Amino acid sequence: MVALRILGVDPGLRCTGFGVIEVSQRGKDPEYVTSGTITTPFPAALPARIKVLHAGLTSVIEHYQPQVMAIEIVFVNVNPQATLLLGQARGALLAAAVMRDLEVHEYTALQVKQAVVGHGHASKEQVQAMVMRLLKLTELPRVDPADALACALRHAYGDLLPAVAAGRRSTRWRSVPGRTGNPS
Repeated sequence: MVALRILGVDPGLRCTGFGVIEVSQRGKDPEYVTSGTITTPFPAALPARIKVLHAGLTSVIEHYQPQVMAIEIVFVNVNPQATLLLGQARGALLAAAVMRDLEVHEYTALQVKQAVVGHGHASKEQVQAMVMRLLKLTELPRVDPADALACALRHAYGDLLPAVAAGRRSTRWRSVPGRTGNPS
């Protein structure tokens, strides 16, 4: 039995969430492997924080050996400077993945929420609750790891995830790759 191990990442400059799941080709439910956060020192210079993010994700990749990374796409928000800093943090995380030859797929927050909860404007609490349900966790995951696990779930099931959540799971395993680059 071959399984696909997926690393989900919710990028952040202060706190980056990560989550690893495993999906078998026999159509079984995804299995939780691990999740957590990579926290950077604050206040600290940007290069030091970038180094912590890169080293932290490299360590996760080396320890859990995922084949694929699913990461959230960053959009411009109210503060352009904060968006620029977040983009640099995301770049360090992408570099850690590509330097370890991981296939990288990118998803918008709307795509992740749509797949996991069923609508793109779901609250953080709704995402946490669905991640807990889908992965059969015994307690609610923290926000950043829950977002990362949701990103991994989005990659694992793509548009099939709402059917899985509703108990109408397909008996055939299918991976729906995300898009790399700009969403249309």
